[in-house]
Amino acid sequence: MTPIEELLTRGELTVRGRIAEASNAVLLCTVAHEGTSAECVYKPVKGERPLWDFPDGNLARRERAAYLVSEATGWGLVPATVLRDGPYGEGMVQHWIDAGESPEAGLLALVEGEEAGEGWKPVALAEVGEGRTALLVHADDPRLRRLAVLDAVINNGDRKGGHLLPAPDGRLYGIDHGVTFHAEDKLRTLLWGWAGEPLTDEARQVLGSLEAQLAEGAPLATRLAELITPVELGAVRARVALLLRNGTHPKPSGQWPAIPWPPV
Repeated sequence: MTPIEELLTRGELTVRGRIAEASNAVLLCTVAHEGTSAECVYKPVKGERPLWDFPDGNLARRERAAYLVSEATGWGLVPATVLRDGPYGEGMVQHWIDAGESPEAGLLALVEGEEAGEGWKPVALAEVGEGRTALLVHADDPRLRRLAVLDAVINNGDRKGGHLLPAPDGRLYGIDHGVTFHAEDKLRTLLWGWAGEPLTDEARQVLGSLEAQLAEGAPLATRLAELITPVELGAVRARVALLLRNGTHPKPSGQWPAIPWPPV
């Protein structure tokens, strides 16, 4: 257990307020333990809205599972996330990352014309009013590319712009991983810019390591088995194997909306 995980797990939670725009209950808290404190978010299971296509388990456990997979890649793309009891029962507690008021600035943009421009990857045409369209693009950023690979592994159904948090130290985090790990293809993301392109050598090496860590009886697989269903765990293994076999970033399936709504 890392120091921040220990703080999040053992510290005393003090609720400071609620993030009103969230669809489920998201409480901003302070956690303190043995003279150390930090800001965090607490999402109690009791505050989750039931989802018809995620009937098994709860969203909090999926958030914890996403963190474990992120840590297994070595990329550290998800803030420290634990499961614990809190003022309103069991829930997910995650280290708060302060990325400012417009965290997606510099990572996403709308541009005129049909060309993304240097340093950007095209996603889709978007209506911007009065019958006009603009091209939605994201930065050709290696941090985003790693996140796109992670999303493909965990089958993220809701990668919006507001879920991208660049930290002051230059690291990039992704948050809100409640709708992940479905056994069916649910990938919805703004990070389609590399769709069909070859995976980087780094990504292939990470996926090869992840495949070994997901083998039956391996520590990661054992921990995930406590959080998601056996069918969902099998689907994670299958997605990693498919990525390695194809050697490319996935393309939209066409059977599910490819971009989340609202996109930001």
